[in-house]
Formats: sequence, structure tokens, C-alpha cells
Amino acid sequence: MSAPPRLRAPHGACDCHMHVYDARFPASPAWPVAPPHAPASAYRDVQASLGLTRAVVVQPNAYVDDLHCLEDAMAALAPDVRGVALVRPDVREAEMMRLTQAGMRGSRCYLQAGGTVTFEEMEVVAARIAPHGWHVDVQVDGGDLPLHAARLAALPCDVVIDHVGKFMTPVPPDHAAVRALQRLLDGGRAWVKLSAAYETSKSGPPRYDDVGAIARTLAASHPERCLWGSNWPHGGRSSAPSNAALLDLLLDWVDDDATRRRILVDNPAALYGFPPARADAGTPSTAQ
Repeated sequence: MSAPPRLRAPHGACDCHMHVYDARFPASPAWPVAPPHAPASAYRDVQASLGLTRAVVVQPNAYVDDLHCLEDAMAALAPDVRGVALVRPDVREAEMMRLTQAGMRGSRCYLQAGGTVTFEEMEVVAARIAPHGWHVDVQVDGGDLPLHAARLAALPCDVVIDHVGKFMTPVPPDHAAVRALQRLLDGGRAWVKLSAAYETSKSGPPRYDDVGAIARTLAASHPERCLWGSNWPHGGRSSAPSNAALLDLLLDWVDDDATRRRILVDNPAALYGFPPARADAGTPSTAQ
């Protein structure tokens, strides 16, 4: 059994980015690699080992817009769960109402190579989901944010930026692209996930210093706009990172318990509509 995290998660802590893959639900025939079998029951064990209470299941690219696995996982993880679906521009109003009732709170817009949503489609989707209080969950190369930030800021709904901006080539925290992300956060309708540093880091574990420098900067400048996610089950990795070590990165990226609680509990509650969690005053950040 892997070692537990040093960080003791406060009551109501939320994993804001994880996926479920289940062999009962076939991936899209167009998806090039068979996804792992990573069902909701396996995630329950991860959740318990990290001391987390809540989760946001994000639609995997392998299922494109087939939401059967996502909805099944949300039912298995209920009640402390929300979902990020992938809806098309022509989604019907009745379907939007059904999905909202089921706990969906966002639509995924994977805008990198291999994605199935265009910028133009994202703008139409944003207009459809905004009346329901949803956000768009966006993944772009952070280095291109100076080109896209104004377009994202003009959307009629909140915007969530994945994976510390997903800088495919990590840049210094004072780089113009990081400043573009910060200006987007300044608007009060954008959020960023401090997640999956391992996907783009060139410096590597255990601290992922290059991506970590960006994460520390964002947590310091915009703690009220930051979220955390595990990115479990780390699909496409030959060797999966330690989930406990990924949670413990918040001990390096964030300076104090109050801000860690904000990122793990308060911000997810505000964005995803979880009920307020009781304060966990006095709980130390690290295991004794």
C-alpha cells in the first residue's frame, strides 16, 4: 500500500479533476488507445486514501460525447459529486435540464490536437450552458493564452483552465503568457486547476519545479480562483505518479492552511454548487 499524504485534507475537500473509465462502456472507435479500466469503485479507494470528500468527474476524451460512463460514475459516487460533460452546440434544452439535475456543472472544451471541439463550437456551447449556471472547462496550450484570453473572457459563462494552464513548454512565472492567464483570472469569472503538473513538466518529479513555479505564482496572486485536481487515473502514463505526492504538492505551492482550505473546499463549493462544509479549525496541514 502506498504511503498516505502528509497533507491532511480538510473536511469537504474536493478533487476537481478526475476521470472514470469502465470496461462496460466502450471507448470511441476513433480513439487510438484502449483506455484503462479505472471504475468508480477504484476511485473510492483513492478518495479514501487522500482523505477527500467530494469529486468532480470530467468526461474523458476517449468517450467523446457519449456520457453513459460519466453518468454511471456520478451515480456511484453520489451524493458528493459533480460532473463536467461534453455537450454539442445543438444540445436540446430538455437534455440540458436533465443533465443539470443529474449534477453536471460544465462542458469540456479540449482545444488541443486530438480534441473534438472548436473555438467556434465552444462559443455556441457557452451560450447554451450559461443560463444553467455551467462553465466551460478549457484545455489549451498555455503558451497560446495571449492569443485566446480575450476570446475566453468574452464568453457568457465562467471559464475553468485545466492543469496550471497546460503550458506544453513551461515558462517562467513572469512570462507574458502567465500574465495573460492572471489577467483572465482578474475578471472574476475564470478559474485555474492546480493539477497534472507531471503532464508538461520538463524538470520532473518530485516537485515539478518548472510548472510548480507557475502554480505557486497563481496560488499567491489569485487564491480565490484556484482549484486542485488529481487527474486520476493518469491515463497514458507508463508509470503513474503517486496520488498522495500530487496532493502534497499543495504544501509546496501554497503557504498556509487557510489558503489550502480555500483551494480544496471553498472554491469548489462556490464553482460546483456543493453545500458549505463545516470549518475544520485546528486540523494540521501535515500528518503528525
